[in-house]
Amino acid sequence: MMGIPQPAFYIFKCQQSAPPGMPKPSCVSQNNPESQELMQHLSQKLMMKGIIGTVQPIQTSCLNRCQQGPVILVEPGHTMYVGLTKEKIDRIIDEHIIGGNVVNEYVIPEQMWGEPVSPSDMAR
Repeated sequence: MMGIPQPAFYIFKCQQSAPPGMPKPSCVSQNNPESQELMQHLSQKLMMKGIIGTVQPIQTSCLNRCQQGPVILVEPGHTMYVGLTKEKIDRIIDEHIIGGNVVNEYVIPEQMWGEPVSPSDMAR
């Protein structure tokens, strides 16, 4: 018996919104109407391309890169894309998700996204 295939990619989209009047930037902003539409755009684009069954879009809360928002995290690969727009999402789907090539110009700068620290190194 065949199991249900697992997704080839998970795309975590930060949906954190700072309350109105908060000076802190957020990935979904009252001041940026397009930022409020990006999750729906991502899901619709994956459906239109016919790949929603193998690419799982997931809404998350804060991914701790608010200054660079809106952001998504693509797994596998641990690739964080920043400063997103609908056009950038379209290109990420075409070039990275379908084409297999990371869109380097949208990737978070290395000084903002260093190597991960192992939990075993942090554990007390």
